[in-house]
Amino acid sequence: MILLDLSNPQHQLLRERLQPYIDEATAPATRKAYRTDLRHFQDWGGRLPASPQVVADYLVYLAQTHKPATLQRRLASISRAHSTLNLPNPVPSELVRLTMRGIRRKVGVAQRQVRPLMRDDLVSVVSQLGDTPRDLRDKALLLIGFCGAFRRSELMALDMADIEPTPQGLVITIRHSKTDQLGEGRKVGIPRGRVPNLCPLHALSSWVAMANITSGPVFRAVGKGGHITSRRLAPKAVAAIVKERAAAVGLTATELSGHSLRAGLATSAAQAGMRPDKIKAQTGHASDTMLARYIRDGDIWRDNAGGLF
Repeated sequence: MILLDLSNPQHQLLRERLQPYIDEATAPATRKAYRTDLRHFQDWGGRLPASPQVVADYLVYLAQTHKPATLQRRLASISRAHSTLNLPNPVPSELVRLTMRGIRRKVGVAQRQVRPLMRDDLVSVVSQLGDTPRDLRDKALLLIGFCGAFRRSELMALDMADIEPTPQGLVITIRHSKTDQLGEGRKVGIPRGRVPNLCPLHALSSWVAMANITSGPVFRAVGKGGHITSRRLAPKAVAAIVKERAAAVGLTATELSGHSLRAGLATSAAQAGMRPDKIKAQTGHASDTMLARYIRDGDIWRDNAGGLF
């Protein structure tokens, strides 16, 4: 990267033309995270360029209140800032690396995992839903979200144009996702259910027919009196719906979140003995690391060695 002299009018013009392309290279949520992390580093007293000692001190400060995963993200933001500005990067230094390793060893690296909403629990949840606008919407959202193993952002971004009916079921196109920043798109198959009350296709068609949705967002806000708006639900609404509907049938909802649908499909599929490559094809995981956690949890009781007695 060439370090531009912004006092030079030609360099300033070049920077203005380059900036939109630089911004598009990173997802908006990631750019926001970078800005937030750098603001915290600067509020603490850090400056760019930072020395390895300053970054190590910052890590020690953070370790008192934050988990290693958060520290790692802050390091990535600091590293990105230095690289972008063509400044000497302190993050790969031996001091920073050893400090981070020591923190990991001392406090551990286990991350909190949300509880998956397993298949049988989901059956209990959707079986209690009626035919009000909110009930029909939530039933379609829960079944489609589970069967597609969608991230909450993917689920809420769905438009009618993304859904293609086929004889076997639905083909849903995910146009953007966490692991597809370039928007190449990914197709997910949603098979027909054998039981109408639990069929994701039947649930979705009931919702869109009742709401008279022919284009635009699939999952929309429902106001007072059952009035269906044209406003797309926010991703955070998925967690609220999962928690509310789970609590209504007596499930402990405190550890559930919007991610519980995705985790529930992966774990339930592993428990049913499905092949890891087939599960990965449905979830769209970029690596095997995170998927392996769900498969490990799903496999814990299958052929358990402790069952010798």
